[in-house]
Amino acid sequence: MSLKKLNIAVVGATGYVGLDLILLLTKHPKIKIKYLCAQKNIGKELSFFDKRIRQRLPKITNSSKVNWSEIDIVFLSLPNGEAQKLITKLVKFINLKYIDLSADFRLFNPNDYKIWYNTSHKAKHLIKDSIYSISEFTKEKIKNYKIVANPGCYPTSIQLPLIPLIKNKVIKNNNIIIDSKSGFSGAGKNLKRKFKHKNLYSSIQAYGIKKHRHMSELDQEFKKTGYKVDYLFSPHLLPTFRGILSTIYVDLNKGFSAKKVLSLLKNKHKKNNFVKFAKLNTSIGTGNIINTNICEISVCETRFKNKVVIYSALDNLIKGASGQAIQNMNLMYGYNETLGLK
Repeated sequence: MSLKKLNIAVVGATGYVGLDLILLLTKHPKIKIKYLCAQKNIGKELSFFDKRIRQRLPKITNSSKVNWSEIDIVFLSLPNGEAQKLITKLVKFINLKYIDLSADFRLFNPNDYKIWYNTSHKAKHLIKDSIYSISEFTKEKIKNYKIVANPGCYPTSIQLPLIPLIKNKVIKNNNIIIDSKSGFSGAGKNLKRKFKHKNLYSSIQAYGIKKHRHMSELDQEFKKTGYKVDYLFSPHLLPTFRGILSTIYVDLNKGFSAKKVLSLLKNKHKKNNFVKFAKLNTSIGTGNIINTNICEISVCETRFKNKVVIYSALDNLIKGASGQAIQNMNLMYGYNETLGLK
């Protein structure tokens, strides 16, 4: 592991995710923030946008002003479609690595990207250089890639408990029901453009029942298990700023119980610092995980022996975005995955 600090650029510095990312990066001992980029508010201090950030940092600049030859890694927190364009321009900088927090490199099939995001992929030739990375599942492989596709917040909360259960034939794969609820920061700062329902900040709203874009990630990653998985995904927007709680209803295969489900999940995640488990039959919420990089999982029995409810809670802006991005960076460079995150 090199003693040299990594030179960092953040493009998309003033959104909710960008600000949380920068706050976390200011606590990381192995990096130096060289550039903070945005399209607007050029020349402003970052403290103008977030009073939590007290460290003296570079002023907001345009990405066209960055000396990319001195940057080791760039975090891209941009609207979908924009990271593809920028990375295409930057590939000539051989040593530059990328962590993309949008959906631009999450899907390996560019045809799927067009179907789900209603536009053609602008960097198809770079998809082979990218990896979709839930950190807990890519610890060894991630070092071999230049572009890391940070996963979506809902899919992170869903896959951490479900992927081990599917791979180990613990649950029936034809009737999984996923009910996920998220704080409104998940919709970004343009929330009111995306959601037009009444009493936005004091009500719960279901949305995206048939075609939420995060289903494309789940379809892809479930397929990688080698098993056909049929599921329903129903997301909801909550009148709270941050946090996700996914409630997952599963039917058990013969020979399994809630106790065995919990035991298997604990065993599969025993080396994963940021996956924590509540005691069997504990009702959990987002209170324990707000402002952390932790995903907390609880397994609960129901009235029916063959049916189990799994709760999975995380902070959508941290473990669902910025924190996992730093965790991925740590793994890319051989640092302890917890560095800057505890």
